[in-house]
Amino acid sequence: MRGDQMSKKLSGIFAPICTPFVDQAVSYPQMTSNMRKYRESSLAGLFVLGSNGESKSLSEAEKLKLLEIVLAEKAGHQSVMAGTGYESTGQTIAFSKKVAEMGVDYVSVVTPSYFKKSLTDEAMIGFYTDVADALTVPVLLYNAPGFTGMTLSSKVIAALARHPNIAGMKDSSTGNMSSYIQAGQGSDFSVLSGTISTLFTALALGAAGGVVSLANAFPEPPCELIERFNAGDLEGAKRLHYRLFALNQAVSGSHGVAGVKCAMDLAGFYGGDPRKPLLPLKAEGKESIRKAIAAAGLP
Repeated sequence: MRGDQMSKKLSGIFAPICTPFVDQAVSYPQMTSNMRKYRESSLAGLFVLGSNGESKSLSEAEKLKLLEIVLAEKAGHQSVMAGTGYESTGQTIAFSKKVAEMGVDYVSVVTPSYFKKSLTDEAMIGFYTDVADALTVPVLLYNAPGFTGMTLSSKVIAALARHPNIAGMKDSSTGNMSSYIQAGQGSDFSVLSGTISTLFTALALGAAGGVVSLANAFPEPPCELIERFNAGDLEGAKRLHYRLFALNQAVSGSHGVAGVKCAMDLAGFYGGDPRKPLLPLKAEGKESIRKAIAAAGLP
């Protein structure tokens, strides 16, 4: 279905929001507090229950409660994507239907990955086709080889891009953006960059926007980058890209989710510690991020 849902054309910057924990328990009040800041930002939307949200460490009940808060607190113009991918087709469809009933705008489905040798192009096309056929909410493919060890081929993208209920994809890989955008040409398929590090280049290739972890702590600079690009200020966008690229390398590039949460704490959001077995940053890691933020000219 690309009817009413697709009136919200994918574009702009989305924050893949982190899950706040206090003493290893999900803190719903802190999620509410963070959301009340995000809704005042220029963000086009929020991506809930993704990698930065530590979704693999959450129970289904925790996931649904977090999503309930995000949907209640978001700004009216902001779209919500929810990560719903499981290893099995049936589980993915069942959970996607639950979140669709809650009112999300898109479901983002990461590639299954456990049985890598058997997950051929044919299997991937079948998986996503079955999921998209079973749902009324638009589906986004999620290519995250850094986490899954799986990379969707351009053949898979070309086959899926014309499905009426597949709206686009988030690509967190490096080096595949051009082939993905080319594979989706001639359809309504939108490609989103999955990292600030590739956002500028992705926009030049025709990407619709990005889902970037740095927006958790600093929502406005990525939004400014895309605004400058769209306004034709390519030099200004490029200068901002290099500042944010260096900062991103120091935050998530070096420290992953713990680094993103540290940056959030320093920027006035609640980041807190990740859920075990992930470890919080040590003092030297926090100091390196503090210095990187200052070097980027951000408060």
